[in-house]
Amino acid sequence: MAGKARLEPVSSPALALDPLIHERVRLAILAALGSHGQLTFNELKALTAATDGNLSTHTQKLESAGYIQAAKGMFGGRSKTTYEITPGGRAALAGYLNALQRLMGEVQGL
Repeated sequence: MAGKARLEPVSSPALALDPLIHERVRLAILAALGSHGQLTFNELKALTAATDGNLSTHTQKLESAGYIQAAKGMFGGRSKTTYEITPGGRAALAGYLNALQRLMGEVQGL
């Protein structure tokens, strides 16, 4: 293939976006916990507009990844689950947002 310039592989910032966080409900969960601290299941449900089952599935995935932690307890005779972002989750969210910012800069030519 004489005469053809070879393109050097360049990694797109889009490839640095954590696929676990990239799903909109999981991103909303991490963003809410990152800015509000500890939230109950019902508070997260209201902030993310997720159904019970949908929120439960996404919080389980984030908890399995070590991005959030759940605490269950009895309050006023009722079971209550609260969630908070872990240091690893905060670092993953910051990395995701940095990659997103780099991608936006690349697309916008900044």
